[in-house]
Amino acid sequence: MARDKDLHHESIIAAATAEFLKFGFKDASMRRIASAAGMSASGLYKHFSGKEEMFSALVEPACRGLTSLLRREENDQRRCIGAGDLSIWDSGRDAKLAIGYIYDHLDAFRLIICKSQGTKYESFLHDLAVLEEKTTLSFMKLLADRGIEIADFREKELHLLTTTNVHAVFQTVEHDFTREEAMHYAETLDRFFSKAWKEFFGY
Repeated sequence: MARDKDLHHESIIAAATAEFLKFGFKDASMRRIASAAGMSASGLYKHFSGKEEMFSALVEPACRGLTSLLRREENDQRRCIGAGDLSIWDSGRDAKLAIGYIYDHLDAFRLIICKSQGTKYESFLHDLAVLEEKTTLSFMKLLADRGIEIADFREKELHLLTTTNVHAVFQTVEHDFTREEAMHYAETLDRFFSKAWKEFFGY
């Protein structure tokens, strides 16, 4: 019985992913998902209470995974700054790490970036940019505490720059890049932004 339930769940996940990718969250139909999964609508509701819970099940693990990856990288950079080693930014790798992860979970991020209107995930890029802005400010403070003179900046401008940085990473999803194209672009982004941020930081 448990195996049958798992098989049903797998069928639902596949059907739901296809439905949301085609129609987006707002126009997706629970009845169509149930039909594609080979079950009744009432049977579908035994697995998920509604579209919101179903959409979240498809994308939340990828969201958490990416956030965890970025926080681990942040902690590595913070330790390097604390040890006086700034070479970590000489050949940036943030975009490469992020885009590699995104393409390991591409359907989930296609849903988040392109199909999430009407869900809490439609603010995903904004929320991520806010987190990155806070991280950047904390790095600036660490650098200043080590006696490194930080260039003058306006926080409104910093917000726009971090937002631009985050959106640049996810352009690969919006423009339907292949993995190969996306990873080449990631290297370009890392070269571009590592130099730009060093200039902005003033060292």
